[in-house]
Amino acid sequence: MFRNQYDTDVTTWSPAGRLFQVEYAMEAVKQGSAAIGLRSATHVVLATVNKAASELSSHQKKVFKVDDHIGVAIAGLTADGRVLSRFLRSECINHAFVYESPLPVSRLVVHLADKAQGRTKGRSRGCAKFSGQTLQMGCRDPWL
Repeated sequence: MFRNQYDTDVTTWSPAGRLFQVEYAMEAVKQGSAAIGLRSATHVVLATVNKAASELSSHQKKVFKVDDHIGVAIAGLTADGRVLSRFLRSECINHAFVYESPLPVSRLVVHLADKAQGRTKGRSRGCAKFSGQTLQMGCRDPWL
């Protein structure tokens, strides 16, 4: 892809019906490391591949605890993944404060989708798309 007049804003469509900023974000995720999640009847495992570009670069954490019953693994740009994991953590804290119960995983995923879609709709003017993807894993009954 090359830079042109249609990739200057996050909501500018090209004549071919493409959003270049969304495509750039998807390409950045492809350039990142892989994340995988495994589930059994009793356990959940999140794992990521850590690529070291050189011996001088340091390890970047890519698996985060969001709440007692939810974890997240990030792929793509680590900085965007950290922003998303911080957002997920704050949503869990807010829900626990208001409702005095843990936030269901399905509801948390909806909050995350709304935040990501808001960037595509242009509600956050001047903000680029998230170039990090998350893989959320959790259990429904954290108190068991």
